[in-house]
Amino acid sequence: MLSTARADDVFAEAHPEAPTKWHAPFGGSFNANFTVASDYAQNGISNTQLNPAFQAALDYRSPDLIAAVPLYFYGTLFGSTVSFPVYGPGTELDAIGGVKMKLMDRKLSFDVGYIRYNYPEVPATAGYDYGEFNFAAAYDFGWIALNARLRFSPDSIGHSGHSWNKRALVSAPLPFIGNDTFSFKALAAVGNYWVDRFDQAGLPSQDYWYWTVGVVTSAWGLDMLIAYTDTSIEYEGCNYTRYCASRGFISLTKTF
Repeated sequence: MLSTARADDVFAEAHPEAPTKWHAPFGGSFNANFTVASDYAQNGISNTQLNPAFQAALDYRSPDLIAAVPLYFYGTLFGSTVSFPVYGPGTELDAIGGVKMKLMDRKLSFDVGYIRYNYPEVPATAGYDYGEFNFAAAYDFGWIALNARLRFSPDSIGHSGHSWNKRALVSAPLPFIGNDTFSFKALAAVGNYWVDRFDQAGLPSQDYWYWTVGVVTSAWGLDMLIAYTDTSIEYEGCNYTRYCASRGFISLTKTF
């Protein structure tokens, strides 16, 4: 069972803009973040065999390219510990880049990018290294934010052919339970993953559904995600493991 990206990246997309931390070349800015998670889950499937993960990322944001329209380039280097049933513990190293545009007083945003997933400890012949195109749109109403995402790979993990990953996410601040120190945000996501040669990806069928619900608590410069995730994959279809089963997980992120 194979999957990629951050310890369920619902957190990253529910927090689309990090504060500027360091000045960077060409008038841009850098941010760095570190995460400790009880499980590394993407699309509902564990990438660590239900074990903890340690992650780090360095983000670059260019200045706005057009004065009248917030349009900018971004790039991210991301690393995480992983553990696969066949190859055991290892690392994931991702290179992410794209362009984002914001309209209507920055409430409406569009994002077009590319993600390259790399697993140095896995033999190249296994086909774990692959690329994925990302297309996303979001609108922030203030009291609620909506995000729609489509990812496409021409040859997905394990040389499994074309894949389509569709997901919708909704998040909402919870001011009635926060204060000057603590802030809370609820989030929920549902998606569908489709792949051409599903057996090459270790899946029991050509597509499956996944979903996540959770709460993010922010205080003292730390963000804690407490979430619950599940998939439509049965126990037998997950190689008789609980890597695809319903479970809770927690992650703690510090941005520098």
